[in-house]
Amino acid sequence: MKFGIRFIDYLGSIKERVALTVLAEQAGFEYVWYPHDTFMHNTWVLTSAAAVSTSRIKIGSVGTNPFTTNPAEIATYIASLDELSEGRAVLGLGLHTHKMVEWTGIDASNAINATREATEIIRALLRGEVVNYQGTQFHWTDQCYLRFKPVRTEIPIYICSFGPEYLALSGEIGDGSLPMITPPESASYMVPAITKGAIAINRDPNEVDISGCAWLSLSANPAAPTDTLRKMISYFGWGLEESALETVGLSAQDFAPIKALIDAGDYQQAQDSVTDEMCRLALAGTPKQVITQIERLADLGITQVNLGGPIGPDPKEAIRLMGEQVIPYFQS
Repeated sequence: MKFGIRFIDYLGSIKERVALTVLAEQAGFEYVWYPHDTFMHNTWVLTSAAAVSTSRIKIGSVGTNPFTTNPAEIATYIASLDELSEGRAVLGLGLHTHKMVEWTGIDASNAINATREATEIIRALLRGEVVNYQGTQFHWTDQCYLRFKPVRTEIPIYICSFGPEYLALSGEIGDGSLPMITPPESASYMVPAITKGAIAINRDPNEVDISGCAWLSLSANPAAPTDTLRKMISYFGWGLEESALETVGLSAQDFAPIKALIDAGDYQQAQDSVTDEMCRLALAGTPKQVITQIERLADLGITQVNLGGPIGPDPKEAIRLMGEQVIPYFQS
């Protein structure tokens, strides 16, 4: 099992999250990811700051989408980050949800095809090709090529996806896949969907690093983790896949009153409305309990556990516990 950590906006300022990244590298995490969500802090600034503050950890932006950002900009960003980090850049390309893109008035209903074409374009640019691309989403001329030489001509591209067809695409074209395994039990249907995409083109599914993002609340205090999750669940729970929610007996309808409160700007009441059942969407508990839950993810086919959400009541303590107890357990 490989270990990644995902630092969301709620964990603090850019400088505070870079400081957490330094702690994560010291704790033994192999990857750090930052969600590139609409109207949140720009992760390209974050990843650049992380690159100059660390030396070993791989650095990625998750949910960089080809609608609000053109593949030309994405390619120059990831090649520049790779140069700055001396070969540690990874790219999370795709969407978490159509809704965040459509807030801006952009129709993202063709996300699968747009992601496929963007992936082809970015890889060709990194290889130094002239990308006179004529697709359904992108129409480029013979002036489309990088004016500088990338450090690496192949940078890992992880496809950020949801739903059976999109997950299958990640297994077909991704160096890795970035499913949201919220709840963790949803890996039981997401991993087979990813594998199906690889098998469809006679690709070895083991070539795809399945980096499942699980929300985490870790603490040495068994009573602490649940309350920490409520803010995260209230804001994002309504957008989770119906099929994922069903694996723990929940549905999107359960979150409808909470979403109405979020839409009205009543964030505190929305948090207070999150039930204990909804807290099952995350990995939560003491190090021993979290180890057991991660073992289950490994059994389901997750090859990189990508720990996000609040991390814990005290994120610094949670990172320390990961480095002292959880990661060494799997390394041994």
